[in-house]
Amino acid sequence: MITSKFTKAHLAHLPTPFELMPNMTKKFKGPNLYIKRDDATGLAFGGNKVRQLEYYVGHAMDLNADALLTTGAVQSNHVRQTVAAARKMGWHVEVQLEHRVDTHSKEYSESGNPYLNKLMGAVIHNFDVGEDELGADKAMYDRAEELKVQGYSPYVIPLSATDKTPWGSLGYVECIEELCQQASESETQIDAIILGSGSANTHAGVLAGLIALNMNIPVYGFCVRRDKAAQTERVEIKTRKVLTLLGIDENKLTSGMVMCADWVLAPGYGLPSSEVVDAIHTTAFEEGILLDPTYTGKAMAGMLGMIKEGKFNDNDNVVFLHTGGTPSLFGYPELVAGK
Repeated sequence: MITSKFTKAHLAHLPTPFELMPNMTKKFKGPNLYIKRDDATGLAFGGNKVRQLEYYVGHAMDLNADALLTTGAVQSNHVRQTVAAARKMGWHVEVQLEHRVDTHSKEYSESGNPYLNKLMGAVIHNFDVGEDELGADKAMYDRAEELKVQGYSPYVIPLSATDKTPWGSLGYVECIEELCQQASESETQIDAIILGSGSANTHAGVLAGLIALNMNIPVYGFCVRRDKAAQTERVEIKTRKVLTLLGIDENKLTSGMVMCADWVLAPGYGLPSSEVVDAIHTTAFEEGILLDPTYTGKAMAGMLGMIKEGKFNDNDNVVFLHTGGTPSLFGYPELVAGK
């Protein structure tokens, strides 16, 4: 395994399924549509952050930590999975919820992920500014200093793409190795990978994993929080850091390998457009697969848009990376209004 030299906590149910979406493939009359089910990683409804947390917690174990801290939006899947990881480890956990989505909906603020955070007994802080990553991270580092005084050995998982090492991306280096093995066993040639691109830990890990395996598979990332230019830069920075972590020349990430699109981003983070709502409904109806409005719904809308524009050949095998997010659906009752 490419990542075998790094300490890893065993939190996820692996390997996750890799399977054809036959009804979606038939409906859209284009490429063969496959799905990598990282919504099925297990821990507290699963999702992509479980793979990432295996390496963040592994690094925390190396540092003899006994407390986890992180920050994210009110309906953050990362926050929920961090709380669950800490509980599984028997560690203290504190999380910070940022006001990123302008809504007065009681369901958004109290149902889904925030409900689960409370159920698991996390200490919850609030951060009123939604677009200040450095400020949000600083608040958690400041809180960590207070916990040290109380006798804890805290470990902060930051969100900003600064000088911090993206340990969590190692989980997606491992995922790509797993996916390529599954594709080989099923004699499936992967022609493209589609994913939502937010913190960029998953996107960077996927790219670094493909580079490590010398696999030339295009990866299309659909922006969920930032525009194309900002997200492309973020993915490039993190991918180079992951390659360096793996001992691979960062210059193997060449021009054009990072492909981000932001046309599914509007009207903004956590706010679905009509195309995103349609993608969520279609995937649920055709395959019984649940997507969320913030990440996977936007990525699916992006993939379906590419198919409609003829971006793939009929015999291509396109893999949709399902990164989870199911609990956040309960914060959006309007998705089924009138149904």
